[in-house]
Amino acid sequence: MHYWLMKSEPSEFSIDDLEMRPDQTEHWDGVRNYQARNMLRDQMKVGDLTFFYHSNCETPGIAGIAKISREAYPDFTAFDVGNKHYDPGSKPDDPRWFMVDVQFVRKLKRTITLSELKERPELDGLALIRRGNRLSIMPVAEAQWAFILSLE
Repeated sequence: MHYWLMKSEPSEFSIDDLEMRPDQTEHWDGVRNYQARNMLRDQMKVGDLTFFYHSNCETPGIAGIAKISREAYPDFTAFDVGNKHYDPGSKPDDPRWFMVDVQFVRKLKRTITLSELKERPELDGLALIRRGNRLSIMPVAEAQWAFILSLE
C-alpha cells in the first residue's frame, strides 16, 4: 500500500463534497502537471490511502482521508471543449492526462493545518512542506502518515 496527499481547493471540491457524492466516490480530474500525472497514472493503486488536503483557503490543512477506488484512466475533461480542464493536445486515442476515483473514508477529528505540519521536525522530509513544492499530488511515507494521524 502507498500513501498520498491530494490537494483540492474547498471552494471547488471539499472533503464534505466527497462525502455527499453517490457512493461517496468521485473522479479526481484536472491534474495538469506531468510529475503529478505520472504518480497518479503509474503508482496509485486501488486501496491506497490519501490525505484530503484543503488548499488555497483561509486555513490550509489536512481535512480527511480518502482511498483510491479506481486506478488511472483517461481524464475525459481534457477532451471537453467547454470544460476548464480542456487540453486540445490530449486526444481520446492518445490521452495526455489521467484521473483516478477516490472514495471518502472519514474526516479527521480536526483539520491539521499546514502551519502545524511545518512546525514538526518529524515531518522534515514531507513533500508538502518542502519549499517550492506546488504539486497537487504527492507521496507520503508510511511513518509520516502515522505521525500525522497521531496529531488528530
